[in-house]
Amino acid sequence: MSDSSTRLALAVLLGCGCAHSTQAASRPDQQFEVFQFPKDQIPRIDGSFADWNLVPERYAIGLDQLMDTERGRGIDLDPADFDLSVKVAWVEGLNRLYFYYDASDDDWDFARSGLKNDIFEVVVDGNLSGGSFINTVHPHKDAFKKSDLHFMGHGEHAQNYHVFTPSLRKEWAMVWGNAPWIKDFPHANAAQSYSFQHGEGGRYQLEFYITAFDHADLRGPAYSTESDFRENGLIGLSWCILEYDDEGNTFEAFMNLAHDTEMVRDASSLCLFKLMPIEPELQPAIQANWSVTNIGTDRRSFKFEDRSHGEIQSWHWDFGDGNSSNEPSPIHHYTRPGQWVVRLSVRGPAGEDSLEKIWDVVTP
Repeated sequence: MSDSSTRLALAVLLGCGCAHSTQAASRPDQQFEVFQFPKDQIPRIDGSFADWNLVPERYAIGLDQLMDTERGRGIDLDPADFDLSVKVAWVEGLNRLYFYYDASDDDWDFARSGLKNDIFEVVVDGNLSGGSFINTVHPHKDAFKKSDLHFMGHGEHAQNYHVFTPSLRKEWAMVWGNAPWIKDFPHANAAQSYSFQHGEGGRYQLEFYITAFDHADLRGPAYSTESDFRENGLIGLSWCILEYDDEGNTFEAFMNLAHDTEMVRDASSLCLFKLMPIEPELQPAIQANWSVTNIGTDRRSFKFEDRSHGEIQSWHWDFGDGNSSNEPSPIHHYTRPGQWVVRLSVRGPAGEDSLEKIWDVVTP
């Protein structure tokens, strides 16, 4: 079966529109939060981790939220054996998730090649499409040869990152899917810090970011679609820790946030995470901001939208052509050619501010 016919068969079998339907989530009574970094304080992936001091501790997700769903220990996990704190963040305008993973283990296992390594496994479903995404549980796997399954939507609508903790003489992660390019820069980046040897205990720190994709195509980013992250939006996300405390081939623990082993292969079993606004103390009390969209077929009609921060009580738009408006988000039609300087001035209880944009608006 050719690549094109394989993709066509998959589209027919899965109905083409499932990526826009919201599926059930694990732990529906629990909604976690994703911290928003201001644009001028985006964390550097450099292994120093100081940027994460900006994130309040209420965003940290610890061992008490995990459950061992494979070894029968449930939620009764011993922090003296393994402990962790995970913070997740985003930046408005970037469809990325930033992670800070801070863990302590009494026995780190990472000397072997291949998959057998202490693992932090992260799964993200940026548009809550849900459904299976690993080839071994493909809903129509019996209709295709096993050798074709890898190319059958494997990891396209949700992504699973098999993160090695620590990574030694191997890449920082392995992707469960047919689009391994998503773990490469600029779509992802990682930096780690540790001082222990294989088999020793100690503290491990890791920071990384990944890009979420509604469709991650095996042909590369030009054929793929990033998830569209918006403030107060919900995404599907979960992680698990596979702990190998000996030289065997079986992990000692499978601790996961979703409380469901299926999270590693079915996006319907992920948790809900909310993309939070910037914390009030990290923002000015009032700040003017706006955007503009050309809506006229004659290229002279524009929709101006207020995007200011703070409690705004009045607006004044100067369109640069002698006309103005006091509406929050007006529509304005220019009657002649020009390169226009447009200014929005806002007022509120905290004071006033203005923002001018030069030649964002040009009319023929």
